[in-house]
Amino acid sequence: MYIFLVHSVLNCKYSASSPAMDPIEGLPPSCYYVPSFITPSEEQQILNDIHKLPESRWTVLTHRRLLSLPSTLTGPARDTLLACPLPAYLDTIVARLEQGKYFENSTHKAPNHVLINEYKPGEGIMPHEDGPAYDPITATVSLGSHTVLEIYKKNEAGEREAKPTWRILQEPRSLLVTTGEMYVNTLHGISEIQTDENLDGKQIVNWDLLGDQRPYETGQARRQTRISLTLRDVIKVAKLGGALKFMNKRP
Repeated sequence: MYIFLVHSVLNCKYSASSPAMDPIEGLPPSCYYVPSFITPSEEQQILNDIHKLPESRWTVLTHRRLLSLPSTLTGPARDTLLACPLPAYLDTIVARLEQGKYFENSTHKAPNHVLINEYKPGEGIMPHEDGPAYDPITATVSLGSHTVLEIYKKNEAGEREAKPTWRILQEPRSLLVTTGEMYVNTLHGISEIQTDENLDGKQIVNWDLLGDQRPYETGQARRQTRISLTLRDVIKVAKLGGALKFMNKRP
């Protein structure tokens, strides 16, 4: 399944109005970066809509807070999504992903779940995998600030190596797509630091794909509050019925 997906993504065609996926050289051939995937005005509108959400909707963790939409995954294995639409304020992003055929080989041909993470300067996330509940493709849009994603290889025992092998700089409004080998055979995380350092063509694997290198030319960049939108396709979906129909409203 994974081999077919990688081959198909590499060979799919994009419409003229959609940004083509640029593979990141130096990584396994299943990781893509698109700068300026959305416009500054689109970014601001989405941020405004997210900031209007009540505090009670957020799950507050030690080093970040998050929202799982349209719902958290349910079932004994926590791998099933309730069939609800994504929020309307993500329509532009979802439409652009569909138009670009980014999810054309996933189960539902489009993302049906988004994890919204808010990272303040100094916050991050431990290296992890996304797990088997999703099709092996993830699309992440960054809002409000850059970050540096650290990618770790697995050793022969299936455990992550001590130090990251690659570092990907995600600019505000950019799209990062991981699929195939990158999804299955690596872990990813974000260091809990306030300022990213060693930002240059030798240390950042997607340096030549950045939309604007100037903010990072000093080799350092201080983080601001960042919202990440991680869109995925949950394989198992349970339809709502009876008394649960009221939940089939947009968040």
